[in-house]
Amino acid sequence: MPLSSHIEELKKKHLTLSQQVEDAQRAPGMPDAEISAMKKQKLRLKEEIERLSSELV
Repeated sequence: MPLSSHIEELKKKHLTLSQQVEDAQRAPGMPDAEISAMKKQKLRLKEEIERLSSELV
């Protein structure tokens, strides 16, 4: 898989996770620990996207 395709897949996962975080924050009774875990995963994806994008340049 070309690097640019991999980055696009990561961006899609990041967007999906972002929406899930927003939904979870609006949901009553959603444990803060779960929301926090999703946010950490989202941040890891963002960092990976940035790292791989810098390799393309």
